[in-house]
Amino acid sequence: MQPFVSHTGIAAPLLTDDINTDQIAPILHSRSLKEDYKAMLFHRARRRRDGSEDPDFVLNKPQFRAAGILVTGHNFGAGSSRESAVWSMLANDIRVIVAKSFADIYRENCLQNGLLPVVLGGHDADAFIARVVAVDGATPFTVDLVTQRISGPGGPDIAFEIAAAERTRLIEGLDDIGLTLKHMDDIARWERQAAVAQPWLQQATDSRR
Repeated sequence: MQPFVSHTGIAAPLLTDDINTDQIAPILHSRSLKEDYKAMLFHRARRRRDGSEDPDFVLNKPQFRAAGILVTGHNFGAGSSRESAVWSMLANDIRVIVAKSFADIYRENCLQNGLLPVVLGGHDADAFIARVVAVDGATPFTVDLVTQRISGPGGPDIAFEIAAAERTRLIEGLDDIGLTLKHMDDIARWERQAAVAQPWLQQATDSRR
């Protein structure tokens, strides 16, 4: 996955709670062998019944069409475990989601794919939302994972928390497989020791064949 160190982009306010994965990436758009993840993102919200764009939806507004940061409410990504709900964000160059809280599975999918989920609570969340709304897409914000701070117009830097292990995997661009491969020397060493200590295991046949 693509490493995440810092990201500068326009912040788009989608200030709704309990947005679920079917709203983010509708299932009807996941049935093709060649999904268009860019077009999939919030497809139903972005389109009217006649297929035309809804100009009132935030990501259809001119100042937010190239947003790189999504700002939202509580329990973002609720519902099914649908990885396309993360892929569709990345296809639209959204690398950061700032929310008051995330659904656990969605947050884990973000971490597995190089999308930074930032949780802000209480005063910090309200202050940042007010700044995003006030600037209205005119000036970008920067989210720095190394310093764990959000900077931009309208106020001082805002610090955010993230577990050290999650921070490392994002900065180094490591999914679960990548994290495992970091220990290949130890794994190979164990395999050599096991081959000597338990040679009969090396002769076992695979019953699936």
